[in-house]
Amino acid sequence: MACCEPELDRQAPPAYRRVLIAVLVINLTMFGVEVLVGIFTGSRALRADALDFLGDAATYGLTLWALGQSLVWRTRAARIKGYSLLVLGLLVLGDSLVSLFHGVTPPGGMISAIGALALTANVTSLLLLLRYRDGDANIRSVWLCTRNDVIANLAVIGAGLLVLATGSRWPDPLVALGIAALFTHSAVAILRQANDEARAGRSPSVGCCGGE
Repeated sequence: MACCEPELDRQAPPAYRRVLIAVLVINLTMFGVEVLVGIFTGSRALRADALDFLGDAATYGLTLWALGQSLVWRTRAARIKGYSLLVLGLLVLGDSLVSLFHGVTPPGGMISAIGALALTANVTSLLLLLRYRDGDANIRSVWLCTRNDVIANLAVIGAGLLVLATGSRWPDPLVALGIAALFTHSAVAILRQANDEARAGRSPSVGCCGGE
C-alpha cells in the first residue's frame, strides 16, 4: 500500500485500536494524579489540565466505540465529543473566574513538576497517534485533543515557574483560562467537521503523508 493509512472509520487496523487503548490508560492515570495534586495545592491550572485528561480519555473511549459504526453514529459520537468539550471549557472557565477573586498562591515548583510529568505523558500519546492524525471527525478529534494537551502542559509548566519566580498567584488562573479557551477551540473544530461530514453524507478517508 502507498503512504496512506487504511480507512480507520470502517476497518480500523488492530494497531490503531491498541494505540487508543494505550493512550486511554495514560490519560486516565494522569487525570487521577493531576486532580489529586490540583485539589491538594489549590492549583486551578492543574485542575483544568486534569479535566483535559478526563475529556481526552472520554474522547479515546468514544472513538474506540465509533470505529466501524455507520456514518450517522460516527457523526453523533463526534458531536458528543464536541459538546462535552464545550461543557468542560465552561467548568474550567467558572473555576478560573472564582480563583481570580478567591484563589490562593499554589506551590509553583509542584505545578511545574506535575506539568512536566503530564507533558511526558502527552508527548508519548502524541507520538503513538502521529501516523493516525488525519481522518473523519472522530479520528481528527483524537489528534486535536492530544496536540492541544501538549500546548496546555507547556503553559502549566510556565505558570508554575512564574508563580515560583514572582510569588504571585495570577499566572495559575490565567493559564487555566487559556486551557478553557483551548477546550472551546477544539470543540468548535470537531463540531464543524462533524457537521460538514453529515451534510456531505460521507466520511473522508484518512489523509496521506501527514497532511494537517
